[in-house]
Amino acid sequence: MTAPAARPVPRTDADPAWLPPEAFRALGSRRVLVCGTGDLTDTVHGEVDAACAEFGGTAVRAAVADHRPYDRPYDLVLRLDGTADGTAGGAEHRADDEAFTLVRERGRTTVSGAGGRGLLHGLFHVVRLGEAAFGADRPPVTHRPALATRMLNHWDNVAVHPVMGQVERGYAGGSLFWRDGRARGDLDRVRAYGRLLAACGINAVCVNNVNVHTTEAHLLTDRIGEVAALADALRPYGIRAHLSVTFAAPLVLGGLGTADPLDASVRAWWAAATARVYAAIPDFGGYVVKADSEGQPGPFAYGRSHADGANLLADALAPHGGTVYWRAFVYNHRQDWRDRTTDRARAAYDHFVPLDGAFRDNAVLQVKHGPVDFQPREPVSPVIGALPRTRIAVEVQATQEYTGQQRHVCALAPMWSEVLGFRPGAGASPTVGELARGGLVAVSNAGDDPYWTGHPLAQANLYAAGRLGARPGADPHAVLDEWIELTFTPDTCPDPERLRAGLRAVLRGSWRTYEKYTAPLGVGFMVQPGHHYGPSADGYEYSPWGTYHFADRDGVGVDRSRATGTGYAGQYAEPWATLYESPATCPDELLLFFHHVPYGHVLHSGTTVVQHIYDTHFEGVAEAAAARDIWTSLAGLMDGARHARVAERYEEQLRGAREWRDHINSYFFRKSGVPDARGRPIH
Repeated sequence: MTAPAARPVPRTDADPAWLPPEAFRALGSRRVLVCGTGDLTDTVHGEVDAACAEFGGTAVRAAVADHRPYDRPYDLVLRLDGTADGTAGGAEHRADDEAFTLVRERGRTTVSGAGGRGLLHGLFHVVRLGEAAFGADRPPVTHRPALATRMLNHWDNVAVHPVMGQVERGYAGGSLFWRDGRARGDLDRVRAYGRLLAACGINAVCVNNVNVHTTEAHLLTDRIGEVAALADALRPYGIRAHLSVTFAAPLVLGGLGTADPLDASVRAWWAAATARVYAAIPDFGGYVVKADSEGQPGPFAYGRSHADGANLLADALAPHGGTVYWRAFVYNHRQDWRDRTTDRARAAYDHFVPLDGAFRDNAVLQVKHGPVDFQPREPVSPVIGALPRTRIAVEVQATQEYTGQQRHVCALAPMWSEVLGFRPGAGASPTVGELARGGLVAVSNAGDDPYWTGHPLAQANLYAAGRLGARPGADPHAVLDEWIELTFTPDTCPDPERLRAGLRAVLRGSWRTYEKYTAPLGVGFMVQPGHHYGPSADGYEYSPWGTYHFADRDGVGVDRSRATGTGYAGQYAEPWATLYESPATCPDELLLFFHHVPYGHVLHSGTTVVQHIYDTHFEGVAEAAAARDIWTSLAGLMDGARHARVAERYEEQLRGAREWRDHINSYFFRKSGVPDARGRPIH
């Protein structure tokens, strides 16, 4: 029998990120047998073949698994043990399809994939291990992703939007998928992107903006072929395509007079449209929907609930194995800043908790990790622990809208790890990572920039989204170390240990550094309206968006207590409701999110609120300057162009940090009238 062909590794001029050729040296210098058939096994064979061609090893392909004695001359066997390659069939992800077992004994390393995706993930696990995969014996260990779905939401517009541009909240150039109002014709970059995502654990991508404009709406019907082309490019690496759709599609596209989710003609329209989608893309993943939010249409217009709306689409998708991801980002964005009883933070809980148990099994409620909007510091959303009969997906933002917009270094793995490890209930109750039965969703930070993410160090956030989705309990610093080891593997580096130590130093504390020089103590926002880059303490203070901090001459913060405030603290289970209720017990880092306190209020740290603001803003600038200096010292230890790109971004970060320090400190000096106890100039 002729061995199946290897699938070529996609080639582009883009940065190889965490898959440089050197990362494959340990694998590519050995004798490797790939066993199995199917498209994903062809991909594995292609990866092995390319690595062996680069480093002098031998790649052999067989159609069936190798169960012969250990005297066969192979150092590594990658074999498909499952009966299906996993590239077709139902769209729902199953963790078992992605499982693999690794064992090292008698001089041979064997990876057994339960399915094609498992074999592919096993291959990339060997790449991560490097030489360690071929060292001492290892007992059999089965690796299975904890969350079956790890998705990226691309906020990409098909056509350039006059306000939002090509990518809404995108800081890495144009869209990977769309150009000049159409799907890109050359899809090599998309294939290379799918390869990077598979290597970090991402298995699903939504290819267009959740704010669905007219052009995007047509992707569902007469332009589904363009989505199919993107799905074809991603499929060889086990990535399933998803599509954002407008709830008003029956009106916009179908010519109906209503989009009422309980109307029979509406249900029939969605069923027929969805059948046509699956005819074009058999393994299509499903829909992502933003409804009744920030001007997007939704079921409220018809007096229906969000369960009615989500179930309409879930029923259309169910015969094909698809899933609807229904975003819980629903709130009143036309608030009166003078009305302190209205609280944006309460909205998702108030809307969705009464609907627990009303959603179909293939409907997933996609919940932002915090109750407001991806701030540098927020409490974990109480919604995540309050719907035990509803599948929840936790949404994080890899694109750094409020964390420096990929011009500042802000490694988000430690933040996400805190969220995923939080226990919404008491004692040994499940963590957020365990409750996220619908998966982990990250807003993508990638674009057509040569470095994928604009800032080369922002690649770490894209990598971490996949790795923490597969293992929510992983050490975030270990994840960052993985990314460093894979990405910075130059053969000619004169001092690799100094390089790695420097990278760890600038990444590990970068989130806390950013938090220090921006909005203090969990109060959030204080950003320039619209583009959200740079400080403006009162930028949104009198706006309709509900993002207030209520700073006045007496104090600052939002009273969200049950006793005297909006009652938001009461949305948490114990012990958190009691902990957050009182300024005496509320954690310092969240104090101003939950309480309005005087500037002289003494924190648990022993300093006053206003002195903490002064101190942390000076500290943040000093830490940013120190990180800049460390980066400067790494010149000559890596590719010069990469070092120069990051050095330029560090200069902007330091300028921005100083601007934040001076703006925020002078603002609170004017409000409070309290000088800095250390006598530093407050500009």
